Amino acid sequence: MKGLILSGGKGTRMRPITHTAAKQLLPVANKPILFYGIEAIKSAGIKDIGIIISPETGEDVKAVVGDGSRWGIKIEYILQDQPLGLAHAVKTARPFLKDDTFVMYLGDNLIKDGVAPLVKRFNETSVDAFILLKEVNNPSAFGVAHLDGNGRILSLEEKPAHPKSNLALVGVYLFTKNIHKAIDEIKPSRRGELEITDAIQRLITTNYHVGSYVLQSWWLDTGKKDDMLEANRVVLDEMNDVSMLGDLQEGSRISGRVRIGKGSILKNCTVRGPAMIGDDCVLEDSYVGPFTSIGDRAQVTHAEIEHSILRENCQILDFHGRIEDSLIGVNVELTRSNFKPVAFRLMLGDDSKVEVV
Repeated sequence: MKGLILSGGKGTRMRPITHTAAKQLLPVANKPILFYGIEAIKSAGIKDIGIIISPETGEDVKAVVGDGSRWGIKIEYILQDQPLGLAHAVKTARPFLKDDTFVMYLGDNLIKDGVAPLVKRFNETSVDAFILLKEVNNPSAFGVAHLDGNGRILSLEEKPAHPKSNLALVGVYLFTKNIHKAIDEIKPSRRGELEITDAIQRLITTNYHVGSYVLQSWWLDTGKKDDMLEANRVVLDEMNDVSMLGDLQEGSRISGRVRIGKGSILKNCTVRGPAMIGDDCVLEDSYVGPFTSIGDRAQVTHAEIEHSILRENCQILDFHGRIEDSLIGVNVELTRSNFKPVAFRLMLGDDSKVEVV
């Protein structure tokens, strides 16, 4: 079995952050989202993975991920010139996939239980496709499955205006080689894309066996800022390995589950977990609250930060204010000259320089 991870697309819902970075490389608990998918597939015993990349961000993905040797696997990159749908991505990857069974994983998704239990179910049954479902509050934003009383799939629709159920297709799919024939037999949707839901529906219509499983644990689609913050919250909330590798100087204290990287210095700071501070950071006269992750080499002085993601090399200097529910990009410089007490909710792209007055 092979793995196929989709890490293309333009990330329009995450701009301005994704003007300069692939959305799949944005960090959750200081680790790129894409790494969670790679690790989930590896944990299922799959060591041959193809990653779909786009012309805009492909080189960045290659530079960060590498050849797979850090995980003891092999990674091959597959260029998709245009984001023309998930089924189009599979079609583009056909020379890599050949006739092998494969698991397809959307690179901006996080799933608590990974994919190993699904691969096991797939291998134990004689199905041609296996899809993961989850009850959601807004099914019209997803591909939706309609099941009968016995759990058999009756139909699939992509982002229907009037969904027949609240069961969304989670970003994990397992296929045999028969999916390729089904993709060849479908046409682009009204969005101009080859939809994977249409291809799976084609399997159903032509009497192939499609299985499903309704996920009971959490699944997170990190397509928007608030989704990213929620993913960061959930992962930090389940963090068990606490470590203090930095220098906690006089006047500083930590409580709860906190991880502080090597070379980091905290002066007169309070950190309340769950929280994570990367390597070589300098924090002074500041408060870091729960569900916050701060990337490597960040500097924070005279600030309160909670439920936020600060990326590497970020500088929050002499801010004298509270930052919450925020996503702040690489190399951002944020200062403030008006010290009236107020809380800020921010989303700042890489290399921004902002002074709040």
